[in-house]
Amino acid sequence: MPAVGPGDALAQQVHRCVDAEGRTVFSDRRCIDIGAAPRIPPATQDAGEPRRLGSGCPRTLGDLVAELGAAIRNNDVNRLSSLYDWAGHSNAAAGRTLDRLESIAARPLVDIVPVYPGNAYEDDGAAPQAPTDPPADAPMASPVAPPPRPRPTALRLEQTLANGSTPSRTVFGLRRSFGCFWVRL
Repeated sequence: MPAVGPGDALAQQVHRCVDAEGRTVFSDRRCIDIGAAPRIPPATQDAGEPRRLGSGCPRTLGDLVAELGAAIRNNDVNRLSSLYDWAGHSNAAAGRTLDRLESIAARPLVDIVPVYPGNAYEDDGAAPQAPTDPPADAPMASPVAPPPRPRPTALRLEQTLANGSTPSRTVFGLRRSFGCFWVRL
């Protein structure tokens, strides 16, 4: 079996980028090489990313997403399991769940996408449409605030399998308990 060098591993990564028009683009090339920006920060090369939470729990959805991403980018199943809602798990169920979390932590992360009610596998939103001006003779209407966007009900992990080209998707349900956000399979 031939030795695999650092350049070979980089060639197998899938990059999720956002182009100038706001469209999502997947590529095996770096985002900057195709004139786009990365959707999520690249993995760090050090031994691990510092925890944003200290000894606490994720109190905002942003903190939860940041911790999930750091756990997976660092292949840290312990860090990932610390974000899991273990309430109600038997020992046998916990063992099976931990095995699943271990395989999730081992796969390369492409993106973490919020899932909204009634839209289980859609992306988090399309590119905004340009507003159109009403006709000149149209009566003036009072501005109406758009309805608030619903809160996400789950987080979808977009990953690749070890070969770097086969996509993998995991949906974690969200639960809020004791003022913290937790994930559940």
